[in-house]
Amino acid sequence: MLFKSTTIKGAWIIDLEKIGDERGFFARAWCSEEFRKQGITSNLNQANISYSSKRGTLRGMHYQIPPHSEMKAIRCIRGAFFDVVIDLRKDSETYKTWFGYELNEENKKMIVIPEGCAHGFLTLKENSEALYFVSAYFNQNSERGLRWNDPSINVKWPFEPIEISAKDKSWENYD
Repeated sequence: MLFKSTTIKGAWIIDLEKIGDERGFFARAWCSEEFRKQGITSNLNQANISYSSKRGTLRGMHYQIPPHSEMKAIRCIRGAFFDVVIDLRKDSETYKTWFGYELNEENKKMIVIPEGCAHGFLTLKENSEALYFVSAYFNQNSERGLRWNDPSINVKWPFEPIEISAKDKSWENYD
């Protein structure tokens, strides 16, 4: 596994280290020991799949507050999406900054989102599917979100979303 740091401390882009031949390739998709060496929480408690039929579907920006804060590791397994991480850790030197990266079925990369950061994505292709692992169980009382277009964060999305859930439309700007 190949780890590349991002502009947000604790957020990583992870590439597969492929061992291949004429049949295809083999690669580790998750290794607790490799993640631990990078200081990444490796206690995974839940795996989720997100499927979006339409290009331009926005999901986010979501996070959970303590005691149910969660680390996420997300990979696109079909289609493509622009994945965004927003640092909401008030003691962080990158507080209220964002990082975005295209995940797609061809590059097979994964993004790790640390606890205390919001996460969301915009589908770039129809029939896009994400697989993600989280370190905490979903807890409705700890669920939070912020507007995808909050002017104080100013995420530069590739284009305007066309599909957003009522819940995601209802999030307020972050203060």
